[in-house]
Amino acid sequence: MLFQPFDFLYSMISNDMGIDLGTANTLVYVKGKGVVLREPSIVAVDQDTGNVKAVGEEAKSMVGRTPANVQAIRPLKDGVIANFDMTESMIRYFIDKVHDRRKFVSPRIVIGVPTGVTEVEKRAVMDSAEQAGAREIHIIEEPLAAAIGAEMPVYEPAGNMIVDIGGGTTEVAVISMGGLVVDRSVRVGGDEMDLSIANYLEDKYNLMVGMRTSEEVKMEIGSAYASEEHDSQTFEIKGRDLDSGLPKTLSISGEEIREAMDEPIKEIVDNVKETLEETPPELSADITERGIVVTGGGAEMNGIDRLLAEHTGLPVSITENPLECVVKGTGMYLQEMKRYNQQQEQVAE
Repeated sequence: MLFQPFDFLYSMISNDMGIDLGTANTLVYVKGKGVVLREPSIVAVDQDTGNVKAVGEEAKSMVGRTPANVQAIRPLKDGVIANFDMTESMIRYFIDKVHDRRKFVSPRIVIGVPTGVTEVEKRAVMDSAEQAGAREIHIIEEPLAAAIGAEMPVYEPAGNMIVDIGGGTTEVAVISMGGLVVDRSVRVGGDEMDLSIANYLEDKYNLMVGMRTSEEVKMEIGSAYASEEHDSQTFEIKGRDLDSGLPKTLSISGEEIREAMDEPIKEIVDNVKETLEETPPELSADITERGIVVTGGGAEMNGIDRLLAEHTGLPVSITENPLECVVKGTGMYLQEMKRYNQQQEQVAE
């Protein structure tokens, strides 16, 4: 979308922002302030009236605890919009929460999206932001945003490999000279791991748990790499016994949780290996030297770096504050958009 007349003046009096519109969490970066918001991508809506009751943290606290007429939903699924109206309401809420409306100027917004989204899905993201009050919207691919946020030298003529593990998708990309040379977007992430844990508990122990409980178990004792330290840890899970229908408490080990998450984690590893296989030789040599950088909420899982290193034979590092890399990248792109665009034009020439 082209800059509007007097855009420089607008930028001086408007809180322009970058948004990581994630399946599990939405983060917002405000120009000049940094990351100012990190809340769950959840909306609680009254099914009878259609009115939004709560958004973000407040809505998440209602998951599994609402009356029949109130439903707490995630408006995004696998990194893309599943409910347009609720996504618009959620973006509007977050804009209102961080934007100083006394300035009377709608913000410019940069939004990160998965590389696998269709043009229709991309258009839906832009329409939602526009309806929510943005005056100008720019789209950036999530792996590129994550690499910028991780301060990788993405505009050098050399290979940079990033793995961004989010709630709904995992983005794997090799970047050189500001562009994605090889990229894969697989709709597997933290949510799929949570579901795998819930299914495991139901199949093996006849115990039904909610997604919040599955996520808590994953965060407490989940691990991607086998180790005695983490496999021996235990955690008490509370759920409902499917035979009796009564509440039940179960103690489970870290080893079992690791095994429960094996399938989605294996899919992530396989996609990293396949991306490496498709990478041009010269860039492969760069990656051998520079290694793989892992970002996103999934990077915080214990042992994911060791697992990827073992399967690829390459050095693997986790960035500081990996969940914030995409939104920081959107903010850095927003602040230096002119420079980035000039660099991309030079690359294209």
